[in-house]
Amino acid sequence: QVQLVESGGGLVQAGGSLRLSCVASGGTFSNNAMGWFRQAPEKEREFVATINWSGSTTYYGDSVKGRFTISRDNAKNTVYLQMNSLKPEDTAVYYCAASRYGSQSRNRNNYDYWGKGTQVTVSS
Repeated sequence: QVQLVESGGGLVQAGGSLRLSCVASGGTFSNNAMGWFRQAPEKEREFVATINWSGSTTYYGDSVKGRFTISRDNAKNTVYLQMNSLKPEDTAVYYCAASRYGSQSRNRNNYDYWGKGTQVTVSS
């Protein structure tokens, strides 16, 4: 059973930066694509970023493209989300997810394992 634990969330002013981390255990991390999703109050869970098993391919949601960067360190079983130029509309709970596939995916239905999330709050 894969377990995912996110960290790095917090309160930041608009224009600031945060780096989220997600540590995986209980599975073969290096075989799986990973993703970040977020959910704001009373909104649907939204795709943020995904990375394939090797780290060679990434996709981003339109609202974060150019500001966020996803990366992974397979030796540490960790995936990261570097968030720059944060905006109040980025405020949400951010979830890390592990896909059943090696290829990156924007589709949350392709992800079998989810962390409990970390809160990111951006003040104006």
